[in-house]
Amino acid sequence: MRLADLRGRSVAVWGTGREGRAAVTAIAAHGPSRLLAVDDSANFLSVPWEGELSALAPLAGGDHAFPALVAADVVVRSPGIPQTHPWMAELRSRGVTVTGGSALWMADNARKTIGVTGSKGKSTTAALISHLLAAAGRPNIFGGNIGVPLLDLPTADQYVLELSSYQCSDLTDSPRVAVVTSLFPEHLDAHGGEREYYRDKLNLLAHSPELIIVNGADERLVTETLNMRDVNNWPAIPAGSGDSRFRVEDDGLVYCSDDALFPRDTLALRGRHNGRNLCVALAVLDGMGIDVIALKEELRAAVASFQGLPHRLAEIEDPSGITFVDDTLSTSPYSAMHAIDAYEGRALTVLVGGTDRGLDYSPLRHHLQGREITVIGLPDSGPRILEELSGLPGVRTEPAEDLPSAVALARKLTPRGGVVLLSPAAPSYGRFRNFEHRSEVFAQAIRETA
Repeated sequence: MRLADLRGRSVAVWGTGREGRAAVTAIAAHGPSRLLAVDDSANFLSVPWEGELSALAPLAGGDHAFPALVAADVVVRSPGIPQTHPWMAELRSRGVTVTGGSALWMADNARKTIGVTGSKGKSTTAALISHLLAAAGRPNIFGGNIGVPLLDLPTADQYVLELSSYQCSDLTDSPRVAVVTSLFPEHLDAHGGEREYYRDKLNLLAHSPELIIVNGADERLVTETLNMRDVNNWPAIPAGSGDSRFRVEDDGLVYCSDDALFPRDTLALRGRHNGRNLCVALAVLDGMGIDVIALKEELRAAVASFQGLPHRLAEIEDPSGITFVDDTLSTSPYSAMHAIDAYEGRALTVLVGGTDRGLDYSPLRHHLQGREITVIGLPDSGPRILEELSGLPGVRTEPAEDLPSAVALARKLTPRGGVVLLSPAAPSYGRFRNFEHRSEVFAQAIRETA
């Protein structure tokens, strides 16, 4: 379904955040017969819905929310509305078409788009692809889940987008180049289970992309995409594994087939996973017909200048000689495991815990077997994580009542030259406004305990 298909139809935009506002503005320009905005939250009366937005789409909330949705021909769902919302099944059973703003945009722009998703690494990899394309003389617009709604993006000849599982689930068109960086259980509460999450995530690949590239070192991802094909019936191209065209070898060099491109350490980002992200990005350029070997000096300079994204293994130096690391976007045990690996060989204290979504933390226990590490547990899931880790030789576990007290405790337990890593393995909501707020509290606690 395209935006133009909404002309003359009754449309309800479900959600009044950035995505909902962008959808109202875009849809109104295409002449729907009726356009409403719907906010089903308890505080809908406090939503600043006025001026032009109110004129384009009156706001329905409270007892009017559900009737406004079921009376529409098409409901445009904001990504924050989960697939498991009880109204979703009811809307579909009544024959109401449910789509999203990302799907509407992709229907018109798929052939100009590189779409990147993954349980971890999608933001960094998408940013790397955009950065390297520009260095290779291919200007592009970078956007998506990182901030600017797709429907607000300016017109361009090339887009590189980071796409969440929520955005991928509505797509009926795949981007020209579809990229997946990793796959492990995440957001299960919003998708209904592990299989449903994988289905929604990999829907990015399900609608005839011209090229599919995956992280070949992720066994689960390779298995789940084994039978998926591009429009020409070719399987996914693996990158980053030992037998891939693009890979990092034991000599510390990044290779394209038999040609060494540059040292892995040219990319300042820590962790083996970021080396694989770089290989995936290079494979995208190669698949798009860019001569990576001929441009290796330009690409080396671009890789060297690439800055990591905020809140992803962002290091904060401290006069004490301890390195504090903000990895607050870590929301699963798997992402915390990647972060822990990035500081292998250094004395490490890791701060874990946040909103308890009932995730299985046994993979973290298995990962920490045989390691010397201190783990401080934060509410709400921290106590459960510490219980999972109990009895492991070499793993010291300590509870903390909040993030500031955890930072203070970490200072006492971490020797000079060591690392204090905030990699919560859980979301931030409940005790923080959002992940940025959790990061702010972490930084403030570091300053106050210096």
